[in-house]
Amino acid sequence: MTNRKTQAAGWSGVKLLEYQTTLKSRFTLSGVGVHTGKAVSVHFSPAEADTGIVFQRVDEGAEGRLIRALAAEVGATDFCTGLGNPAGDHVATVEHLMAALSAIGIDNVAIEIDGPEVPIMDGSAFSFVEAFAQAGIAQLAEKKRYIRILKPVRFESGSSWAEFVPYRGTRFEVAIDFDSPAIGRQKLALDLTPESFAREIARARTFGFIRDVERLWAAGYALGSSLENSVVIGEDHRVINMEGLRYPDEFVRHKMLDAVGDLALAGARFIGCFRSYRGGHGVNAAALKRLLTDHSAFEIVEATRRERGRGAEMVAVKAPLYAPWTL
Repeated sequence: MTNRKTQAAGWSGVKLLEYQTTLKSRFTLSGVGVHTGKAVSVHFSPAEADTGIVFQRVDEGAEGRLIRALAAEVGATDFCTGLGNPAGDHVATVEHLMAALSAIGIDNVAIEIDGPEVPIMDGSAFSFVEAFAQAGIAQLAEKKRYIRILKPVRFESGSSWAEFVPYRGTRFEVAIDFDSPAIGRQKLALDLTPESFAREIARARTFGFIRDVERLWAAGYALGSSLENSVVIGEDHRVINMEGLRYPDEFVRHKMLDAVGDLALAGARFIGCFRSYRGGHGVNAAALKRLLTDHSAFEIVEATRRERGRGAEMVAVKAPLYAPWTL
């Protein structure tokens, strides 16, 4: 990659942080895992620049190895996104937490967890957003890097597909299609900013069908699922939660939340548009892998503010050997 400037025109309305960030203070969140049903506590600590998001299991019997929140560490995508070795140290259901970190723009955090699964909280990312806001965000001295999409990259699996295309900003366009009148076909398009995520996406909860409960339990999933952390659709195709939905289209909003979290495992925020139809964790992970293994499809850039005005220009940089986008 050469040190060159990409076309600056059109970037004036795009919010791009110039420097890396971390948390200002350490804090802890506790809850239960939606699949394991076990109580778990997560300790978040500030980290130095270029650390990235790093998990470490600290419960009894764990190996204690560092697990980086990167696509190369994805070990499972059944019903959630898991990092690490499923037979050893691993951390499951990272997508809501990763979505909050990525959307808000937090680059470096050391995370200690005393169990195999991130707590589900209320089934959305809002508890993480609130906690990060209370802890505060600190700017670091090192430049922040982005993955800029240069050409379309597409992954297809049956009737499902996902693709990345060039775009001047970070945009998600997600469509779902369920054979249930409670959901049906829904679609949503959103330019991702900390404000739009908090307002439009963060409170959307995970969802499932009551008809699938026994099958999931038998497979060892959804052991901690309840009406307090999931939207449940009954046999009559109606939402059985007493409070109803938080958004009329909460289902597609949650699918977008999952996509934001899954794509955060690129190790850097992408500049482009991600589109998907009938996607899920597996499709998201496969599309991201296809992108990152095609080095002609993207470049690593830094945001540099102009001396005059509020705009920014993107400068391509040589990626270091430890770059998280290397698979």
